[in-house]
Amino acid sequence: MNYADQDPALRPLLDRILSAEDRARVEPLLTELGELAAGELDRQAALADANPPKLRQYAPDGERVDEIEYHPAHDRVASIAYERFGLAAMSHRPGVHGWPTTIPHTVKYALSYLYVQSEFGMACPLSMTDSAARVLRLFDPERYADEITALSSTDHQLRATGAMFMTEQQGGTDVGLTRTLATDHGTHWTLTGKKWFASNPAADVILTLARVPGQGAGTRGLGMFLVPRLRPDGSRNAIRIDRLKDKLGSRSIASAEVSLEEAYATPVGELTSGFRQMAEMVNVSRLSNAMRATALMRRAVRESIDHTRVREVFGKPLFEQPLMRATLLPMVVDAEAALGLVLEAAARLTEADDGSTDARDLIRVLTPLAKYTLCKRARTVTGEAMEIRGGNGYIEDWVNPRLLRDAHLGSIWEGSSNVIALDVLRCLRRRSAHHTLADTYGTGRLADRWKALREKGDRLLELPGEEAEMRIGRYADELARTVMATLLFEQAEYEAEATGNGRTFLVAHAHLALLNDPDALPRTALDHLAELADGGRVPLALVPAINTGNAGYQTTEAARA
Repeated sequence: MNYADQDPALRPLLDRILSAEDRARVEPLLTELGELAAGELDRQAALADANPPKLRQYAPDGERVDEIEYHPAHDRVASIAYERFGLAAMSHRPGVHGWPTTIPHTVKYALSYLYVQSEFGMACPLSMTDSAARVLRLFDPERYADEITALSSTDHQLRATGAMFMTEQQGGTDVGLTRTLATDHGTHWTLTGKKWFASNPAADVILTLARVPGQGAGTRGLGMFLVPRLRPDGSRNAIRIDRLKDKLGSRSIASAEVSLEEAYATPVGELTSGFRQMAEMVNVSRLSNAMRATALMRRAVRESIDHTRVREVFGKPLFEQPLMRATLLPMVVDAEAALGLVLEAAARLTEADDGSTDARDLIRVLTPLAKYTLCKRARTVTGEAMEIRGGNGYIEDWVNPRLLRDAHLGSIWEGSSNVIALDVLRCLRRRSAHHTLADTYGTGRLADRWKALREKGDRLLELPGEEAEMRIGRYADELARTVMATLLFEQAEYEAEATGNGRTFLVAHAHLALLNDPDALPRTALDHLAELADGGRVPLALVPAINTGNAGYQTTEAARA
């Protein structure tokens, strides 16, 4: 089994998005990681989940050590991510896997998407390590050259991991209530305070926010600091791990409550810009959350398709039962639409890093849109997959309970859904982001829909503040799903011209029909569910209305055609 080979959308999307050279370079990695994810990585991930990390606070002689003990399976899945595939190194150093430059974000997220289909938890410290290197490279590269090198190393002896300690018990989302206090000692600073939710607490490089005396209240009073696990003299820093969190999911990695007791720290960039710098790290982590949600959906869909093909009920495989096909179709469509959005955002992030201001404006709104909609949808898709498997789906011998637990994390970490929706509203108010989206994606077959969404956004911004906040969630979801519809049609047109296959037109049509009316079940798509699930061929002649007709707002009857 190979998860890359079983994915009907991944390779065709990369064919369109990547240059010919990058597409050729990534192919052997897709094959290798796809096989690992379906085999050894999956087995080790199950072991790591069943044997979560343990905290050892004291040595036998009573010395406080605060060490975390990991199961060997944790170390193996970490080795695959950091060392074999360099998922935290790709964006920061040339030469990884033979690339002459740093690897495009599209490639990184495509490979990470395969990895997460088996191991979700490790993607959290992996993302924070990648993001920590990014923040240091953007805001203080000379001071932290050694740390950047370690964070982006693929050598087991040299590599370091990163973490982001931001949440405090009294603040949570309201970061301006941070109480951790920074004290200047001339050559360095010390930090004193408590962090309530610290994932990867034994990280080598920790980025955190602390209040700088005399700098003011709220977020403007916060500076960003680097807190190393070890002081320059090699002694343990004063980072006390009070206890590990007993989490619903993501159990293969440690999350903790941490006390900083005059912990050694050094400033990152301009201390007056701490919150803005941390926002850069958070935004990239949010895109990683969307990618992880997409991977969970793909795994859940694959499990459901494979199960329903072999499970017979009343003399016929479940896959052939009409109601089951109606259940599976939205799941198949959602997983494929989500992947298109994640890879589009990744491509725009690469463009933004290369200096494009237009791409920077676009990625600023695509990121919260993707996190908002995809993380919510992953909870539904993984729940449906559990029910499809029946009683076995509720049993820990199968992967479904782990998928469902992990899916709930994406809508909470790096900002809950309401926080993300309000961030979208901020993008609309400050940047007219709905106009940016309409200008970028509204020139094709969905032009009428984009025109209507632009006008709807304008009306929303005219509402009183609280009224706009109450309505932004539904509008954000509509924006995200229309971006996905647009991307599906773009991909469908590419595949039709390149290969003569109309399969993705069926996916795009089904996505749009369900967007117009959640009860719409396009019959042509239902009849060709096997081709949609597996990547088979659908003659273009079977979808003439989809290929040439109006794909804007449709009546319910038209959507069901």
